[in-house]
Amino acid sequence: MIRVLIAEDQGMMRDALALLLGMEDDLEVVAQVADGDEIVASATAVRPDVALLDIELPGRSGLDAAADLHRAGIVVLILTTFGRPGYLRRAMEAGAAGFLVKDAPVEELAGAIRRAVAGERVVDPALAAAALHAGHNPLTDREREVLSAALDGSTIADLAVRLHLSESTVRNHLSSAIGKTHTRNRIEAARLARHNGWL
Repeated sequence: MIRVLIAEDQGMMRDALALLLGMEDDLEVVAQVADGDEIVASATAVRPDVALLDIELPGRSGLDAAADLHRAGIVVLILTTFGRPGYLRRAMEAGAAGFLVKDAPVEELAGAIRRAVAGERVVDPALAAAALHAGHNPLTDREREVLSAALDGSTIADLAVRLHLSESTVRNHLSSAIGKTHTRNRIEAARLARHNGWL
């Protein structure tokens, strides 16, 4: 029996996944969490073989939790609505065994779980092709942090206070990110980076 943990913040989706996967003879859903901050503690308590993680969760993201679970020997599959190339790259770097979009049939998901447990990498083919076309994330960690903070339209002064940086440092990081993304301003740069899954 393959033991599965599901991390999904939408209750109806989480319940449907658990019900459908539970109908498979060799799969057992042993835990369900709605908040990213609960993933590692729940996995530590129930020791699943596989964790199905959504990316955008309240609290910690599924991508952030993936590395911890991978280090603990748990097979991680990212299951998301957002098939962004940057997310795929970050998931693979975190040790995820697979990356699938939510609109696939449940039979494909069940098959992907079995294949991942058997040691295979399972990636949505269209997304893999898009990731190769998109290339790598050109932003540094600090540029990503500043752009993420800038998504809400904060002023340079507000960003500097929030990030504990000088205003000139914030300007430099934003300017660099704008140049690397070939956009006209920080809002466009942040939107493009978010669209590509770099944030």
